[in-house]
Amino acid sequence: MDDKKNKTCFFTGHRVIPKKDSSNLLVTLDEKIRELIADGCENFVCGGAVGFDTLAACRVIVAKKYFTHVKLILLLPCRDQTARWKNGYDIALYQRIKGYADEIVYACETYTSGCMHLRNRMMADMSRYCVAYYNNSGSGGTAYTVRYARETGKTVINLHDILKMNDEA
Repeated sequence: MDDKKNKTCFFTGHRVIPKKDSSNLLVTLDEKIRELIADGCENFVCGGAVGFDTLAACRVIVAKKYFTHVKLILLLPCRDQTARWKNGYDIALYQRIKGYADEIVYACETYTSGCMHLRNRMMADMSRYCVAYYNNSGSGGTAYTVRYARETGKTVINLHDILKMNDEA
């Protein structure tokens, strides 16, 4: 495994985060980011979607204040990703996050039916770690991406499972 891949983590997760998970997810995500940095991870890749992707990107931005060697890489599906978004807040936050990125990569120039899957595979292919917020449902983009990450030998850390275990303890 090449050195950059060995030091790279990507995020994948659901667009909707249940209210019962939101505050604990924030704390757990921050802990995992710090643990990965301590383990030598320097590059954090986010896909730019609403929900968990946005939360992860924001937490990496916070971590960069304390760990100046850390990089936020946005691997976006296409340049016109927000063209169909309706929520002005989501669009404004997306633009702010782009302003903090150390690198922006586009899977495709414009939207295609496969650009999201291509972006997800690209994120996994360039990473050693996958930090997911995945509720173990069998379908959808997050399910596909977690499955692909596992099939390609990534270390998958599912924050949903960690939160569930903490609730049961």
